[in-house]
Amino acid sequence: MNPQEVRTSVVEIIADIALDEDTSNLKDDVSLRDQLDLDSMDFLDIVMELKKRHKIEVPQEDFPRLATLGSCVEYLTPKFIH
Repeated sequence: MNPQEVRTSVVEIIADIALDEDTSNLKDDVSLRDQLDLDSMDFLDIVMELKKRHKIEVPQEDFPRLATLGSCVEYLTPKFIH
């Protein structure tokens, strides 16, 4: 997958987790928690969905690398096998 496809996939997961949030205008360089009303359980749900949908394991020590949409795309793009 290219970075744009990874971004789309991550936004879809976030939209499925944060049902009441508008994910159409997410900024790449602003913390997802600052842009959305996500708590730590929502964040874990996002990580679990990455594993379920794409078989991507994110070790707990790498969670900070998923802080922004841009850092998610940067971290996850090499992990997508497609």
